[in-house]
Amino acid sequence: MDKILVLDFGGQYDQLIARRVRAEHVYAEIKQYDAVSAADIAAEGYKGIIFTGGPNSVYAGGAPRVDPGVLRLGIPVLGICYGHQLLAYTEGGRVEPSKEGSEYGRTVLETDGGELFRGVPEKSVVWMSHTDQVSALPAGFVSLAHTGKCKNAAIADPGRRLWGVQFHPEVTHTEFGRRILGNFVTGICGCRADWRMEDFIERSVERYREELAGKDLLLALSGGVDSSVAAVLLHRAIGSRLHCVFVDHGLLRKDEGDFVERALGRDLGLNIIRVDAKERFLSKLKGVTEPERKRRIIGEEFIRVFEDEAKKLGDPKILAQGTIYPDVVESGKGASAVIKSHHNVGGLPSRMSFERIVEPLRELFKDEVREVGEKLGIPRELVYRQPFPGPGLAVRITGEITGEKLDLLREADAIFREEIDREPGAGASQYFAVLTDTRSVGVMGDARTYGYTVALRAVTTDDFMTAEWARLPYELLARASGRITNECRGISRVVYDITSKPPATVEWE
Repeated sequence: MDKILVLDFGGQYDQLIARRVRAEHVYAEIKQYDAVSAADIAAEGYKGIIFTGGPNSVYAGGAPRVDPGVLRLGIPVLGICYGHQLLAYTEGGRVEPSKEGSEYGRTVLETDGGELFRGVPEKSVVWMSHTDQVSALPAGFVSLAHTGKCKNAAIADPGRRLWGVQFHPEVTHTEFGRRILGNFVTGICGCRADWRMEDFIERSVERYREELAGKDLLLALSGGVDSSVAAVLLHRAIGSRLHCVFVDHGLLRKDEGDFVERALGRDLGLNIIRVDAKERFLSKLKGVTEPERKRRIIGEEFIRVFEDEAKKLGDPKILAQGTIYPDVVESGKGASAVIKSHHNVGGLPSRMSFERIVEPLRELFKDEVREVGEKLGIPRELVYRQPFPGPGLAVRITGEITGEKLDLLREADAIFREEIDREPGAGASQYFAVLTDTRSVGVMGDARTYGYTVALRAVTTDDFMTAEWARLPYELLARASGRITNECRGISRVVYDITSKPPATVEWE
């Protein structure tokens, strides 16, 4: 299998670059810029390398650098934004603040052609986000494209197989970005388009059938898409030796527990152990308001519950989880900052009885996980159900978690989801309610109320790495608001979140 290395210099779109490469049916993996040497890269047999963007200036002290030996391997390299500037700087070019001013957002690119721009019009719209630019080219390089403010918006030394672009081809705002990346990956690098989910399933089943032969495995089942797909994949590999522990921590959506038990246990034949741990979790969360602390408490308590259940099963030493790639990235692995700890990554305690963690979906994005689920024969109702975080409603309640707040949020959330589900063409990828810690004055029956404020959240996305707030019809929002304030006593105000990701995350905490 051919593969592309995405070398991460701290940019916010490193995951998106990898996802776009995979959309060309070529496997891509991300590694931190200082975690691999030129020798490591050569040994891995990568067919191409992409340098990501990043927040630094290449000429600043302490800025991320690349081993110059990487550029001597003869492997095609494409630098994007910071990676473009780093490529030029490393080879002796000059990078400095743009004298014409910064470029942010949609910009018209004029290209002179070449193999990187095969099939791209002479003029097209690209997405720029830079203050610095390459002001003088290294020896041997030529300029391939320019904008009104950036004379070297794309550069190359084709003889040495080095290319750089100042803009972001990975974002949807760049009109021909996918074609440009495709030209690099399958054209310049010569990768075979053989990354298929069927192959991933077959390789995974064979791998875990061999690695886990004769061993029992405890799987942390949340009932969400990721853990459900991981469960069915591993069940195909080891059968009845897979024990799926579903922890009902009291932080689930309305009727969630019964749905999970029915869909995965009765309908798919998995061995499910349902644990009632409501009081246990709520007591640990009492008085806690800080989001990261909530996540870490929940992450640790999950492990303790699994350890207790493992003892009843003969103490298996292997724990499986439905971790996916965005979980790893947002929890701060690699060059990225910690955005939020996921209970199954950054939230794991340092000490636990399990000797090994198995994460069969760790390298996949959400849409890839759904594709795997469909190919495994999991009902569409389950594969495309609403994503739900492992910490549950704890990260959809700002402030302290209480039984009263949980009951209010369950009802408000169910109402909002019902209203969207009955609206043809609403088009939201994920939607839910958040119970804020803000109270406001209201009037009901000529009497003053002082209730909670609920925020409704709905987004559209294809990979959950970036997301746009959904433009829901006003009539739908009005129905949801009216029902919530009428049916959920204690809620006096409803607001709608119109923030995209970035700068926000999909979840509030």
